[in-house]
Amino acid sequence: MTAEQTERGAEAEAEASDGARAADKSGNGVVAAFGQTLKTLRLRAGMEREELGKRLGYSASSIASFEQGRRIPPPRAIDRADEALDAGGLLALWKEEVEKAQYPVFFQGMAQLEKQAMELLVYDTHVVNGLLQTEEYMRALLAMRRPYLDQETAEQRVSARLARQDIFDRRPTPLLSFVMDESVLRHRYGGRDVVRGQLELLLLIGQKRNVELQVMPTECDDNAGVNGPFTVVTRKDGKKFLYVEALNTSSLETEPAQTVLASARYGIIRSQALTPRESLEFIEKLLGEL
Repeated sequence: MTAEQTERGAEAEAEASDGARAADKSGNGVVAAFGQTLKTLRLRAGMEREELGKRLGYSASSIASFEQGRRIPPPRAIDRADEALDAGGLLALWKEEVEKAQYPVFFQGMAQLEKQAMELLVYDTHVVNGLLQTEEYMRALLAMRRPYLDQETAEQRVSARLARQDIFDRRPTPLLSFVMDESVLRHRYGGRDVVRGQLELLLLIGQKRNVELQVMPTECDDNAGVNGPFTVVTRKDGKKFLYVEALNTSSLETEPAQTVLASARYGIIRSQALTPRESLEFIEKLLGEL
């Protein structure tokens, strides 16, 4: 690689980093603007934070956090606030942008795709996938982040991740397939009780009719997933996307040459892993060993 190519690469990396920071600031700006709008409408209605909190099912301090842009309200709370303050849909207009702002910048595109997914193929090698995590497991993972996440950001990440799990009860029901390495299940992240709760949830989700959950055993001689975790999403219009994430960065590939090959690779991974029935029996065995 020439010095000029190296310089161009460094410039591109700097531009990408600047873009991510700008997107973060933009998201913060959306949340702050929504909060100011909420406060203005509340004052116009002559309503105290405590009263609005009672109507929405939150404490006065939570309403203050919403208004100050320190906490992101869920879509349902925005709808209720719009009705309680007789806002005529003004607050509801913010829902999509506010919801997007609760996710890390690198995940926002994938979060939107999950809402449109007809099929989701997920291979994980490090931690249980966010769609399958218990709240306690989420908090344990976020607590291990370095640098540390501030409390407000951690709470937003937990709320956002829990909201994504609505995918299991959506209608029409998407087809969901998860394959995870055995090592994912053996990590004691958060301690014995957290892991026990996580394994119990996996057993419940694995029994859903639209879910296939499989384990790739460490003793397997062949594994087509040695290059790492990835997700293939098929949207309702049939278009496929390949999502790969690492170190707070991600790529979302739409080229058929990549998405078709990823789907084929996933098919091979599934054939090499334990069957769904064998996988649930394996998880039950691990649960019994705790």
